[in-house]
Amino acid sequence: MLIASSSNLNKMKEFRTNIKPELSKNKISYHTPILFMGSCFTENIGNKMVDLKFPVLVNPFGVLYNPVSVRQSLEIILDKRNFEESDLGFFNNQWFSFYHDTEFSDSDKQQCLDNINSHLKIARQHLKSADYLIVTFGTAWVYQYIKTEKIVSNCHKIPAKEFKRFKLGVEDIFVQWAKLLNRLEDFNPGLKIIFTVSPVRHWKDGAIQNQLSKSTLILAIHQLIKVFDHIEYFPAYEIMMDDLRDYRFYADDMLHASKVAIDYIWKQFSETYFEKETSSIINEVNKIIRAENHNPLNSDSENHKRFLENLLMQKEILNSKYPFIKFD
Repeated sequence: MLIASSSNLNKMKEFRTNIKPELSKNKISYHTPILFMGSCFTENIGNKMVDLKFPVLVNPFGVLYNPVSVRQSLEIILDKRNFEESDLGFFNNQWFSFYHDTEFSDSDKQQCLDNINSHLKIARQHLKSADYLIVTFGTAWVYQYIKTEKIVSNCHKIPAKEFKRFKLGVEDIFVQWAKLLNRLEDFNPGLKIIFTVSPVRHWKDGAIQNQLSKSTLILAIHQLIKVFDHIEYFPAYEIMMDDLRDYRFYADDMLHASKVAIDYIWKQFSETYFEKETSSIINEVNKIIRAENHNPLNSDSENHKRFLENLLMQKEILNSKYPFIKFD
């Protein structure tokens, strides 16, 4: 009969690999403008900060999955150019831009252009004043439109035969992003950049190709970190793959992170970048958010009316305490 020693029993109590990101010396507060760009995981974290009333802008081109699309979008912002009719395509009764997600498509050409250009103007102003740019790469695979030989951000349901698909190399990503980072430094000398890799798996490529894609992204980012001292890496991918190595942390499709997983990664992000004062303000804002999300049994009752009056008063108190927090 084998008897486990007390030291072995203590080791056995931990049934998972804890990943604790190194605390960043560059902190984020409610006075830190941030531009988020990249994959849908960018929106998971970025939209949390929007809800908490941080001065952030999330994906002004919509969801972007690959490093080329994110780079091209940032170059468009830096070039200070507006979109014109010649920049649009037309398919399936919709005007669209190959640089944008489908959320920018519209049956009305002018509406499409106005929406794109208004977001571009806001993005340009925000990037100029931002303290942080947070970029999430999703995949190293790209689609190149054969007619123009340009890599697109979204295929807009145009037949696959009109595109060439291939995987970027580490050196491809490194060289082009090194050039962009130099431009960003000239445009906004104080800008700091956080790179992450999305934990969402692109399963259409299969297990091996998905892993090669993610590895390519991680290698390219860490090559950039060796050269530029204002870049950091937040290990969202590693937290999901190792710390949360269990399918209960995935959504029903077994590819996207569940709400529990997103909340856990958000907690790790918060501990890495927020000071105690910021976390304290977040707790106060969260109380109001939870109250706003409360579903009343009877919205016409006197109790609910008093509840809304009390909620409005809480917002006014918090706003007078922290004037930089704006509630709708």
